[in-house]
Amino acid sequence: MTHSHLNSARVSLPITADPVPALPLDSVALEDEYLSIARELGGDDASREAGDASLLADGALYHGGPVQWAFVPKVFSSRDIAYLAWIAETMGRIMDKVTSAFIADPRVRAAFALDPAIERLVCMPNPFSAQIPIARVDIFLDEQTGSFKFCELNTDGSSGMLVTEGVTRANLATLSGRRFAERHQVATFDIFDACVEEILSCYHEAGGAAAHPRVVAIDFAESIVAEEIEAFRPVFAEHGADLQFSDIRDLTYERGVLRDAHGPVDCVWRRVVISEMLEKRCAGSDALMARAADGVVPIVGGFRTWPCATKTVFAFLHSPLAQEVLDEEELCFVRAHVPRTYLLDESSDLSAFCEREHWIVKPRDGYNSIGVRAGRDCDEATWKTVLAEMRSSGGTVQEYVVPYATDNFEGGAASAGREVAPYMNMEGLFLFGGRFAGVFTRCGQSAVIGEFAGRLNMGCLVTE
Repeated sequence: MTHSHLNSARVSLPITADPVPALPLDSVALEDEYLSIARELGGDDASREAGDASLLADGALYHGGPVQWAFVPKVFSSRDIAYLAWIAETMGRIMDKVTSAFIADPRVRAAFALDPAIERLVCMPNPFSAQIPIARVDIFLDEQTGSFKFCELNTDGSSGMLVTEGVTRANLATLSGRRFAERHQVATFDIFDACVEEILSCYHEAGGAAAHPRVVAIDFAESIVAEEIEAFRPVFAEHGADLQFSDIRDLTYERGVLRDAHGPVDCVWRRVVISEMLEKRCAGSDALMARAADGVVPIVGGFRTWPCATKTVFAFLHSPLAQEVLDEEELCFVRAHVPRTYLLDESSDLSAFCEREHWIVKPRDGYNSIGVRAGRDCDEATWKTVLAEMRSSGGTVQEYVVPYATDNFEGGAASAGREVAPYMNMEGLFLFGGRFAGVFTRCGQSAVIGEFAGRLNMGCLVTE
């Protein structure tokens, strides 16, 4: 894929945050209008192949075919996204405070109970001012009332950028999308540019002075979304840098020089999830950690971002210690919008979680929805087993939030004739350098809206 711009204007950044939304959000009427256009076209089956072809051309693939996509995108107004900016940036400030407290206060570090080697790396000096340069905070947003709850915080390998861009393009390739765009002044987020600008800003602030820096995205080859890295390469080139992917196993570090299989590295973009790195410990991960300890080659998305990526962070935010870290306004935000989360160990009384419809379990260091089970997806016997396993492994139990549902139907030629049905929505709000810069939305019909639960990826349009 080349980073060819969508046939629409781009949302102007930064966005002025606004804590007071118009209710219901404008998205309710806008998406109803979009759906009514599709219905007038009999489901617009003739456009499905065009959407699939667009996804294939963009490299937005899953197991070799186009990703599963929702025919109706999220459609926010400019005042809707001002509210999203307030949500994302408020949590971004809270995450920064928690990270600073982790480094400064041994009591906070004890509350997180990280691997000692990772804890030391988290506390190493940061070569640039952004504590968490790249993040995505996921929320369940009720578009009728404006109420919302967080699902999780992502600071490691925050993905979804290619899918968001690709599905948005697929939506606009349909006749329904084109007709909607004829009625409205439509804009889209340029997540790629915003991300690249933040990475290179961190590189330069850290003292990076290469005229054409070699930036290397680090992950395991079996985990990286290779198509997403390919989509980023021309964007880095537009900004005067070279981007390549390297398997973490290929890294070596000696005398202040970090190398991959192709030579010295000027800047690391860490996409590898730390818990996966520890599970698959190798000489390359040791080299990356050694580099982090020396502080020579900038690592964007360094180890400092890890505390807020763990599921422990929600439990901490509700703990008495958080009252020493956050101000009253932030504590009110937490109480209203962060689900109650409990850390389990062998001494935990599981009877408090017997009403399974109200709870969801997550591994503390989990990623990509692996190991996440919602009580409402289990029978009674299975739920007891899931809780017992989570207790023995030291996982978390979290208040289950019923997501807001909107009418939609699956796009793609293979789904022609599917009926309109309610799909539960989850929005991921991208933060680059602490500023809101875009939305990654997906929807599903299972209690867990995850990659392995039949979710649909959604595009995102913004209107005036």
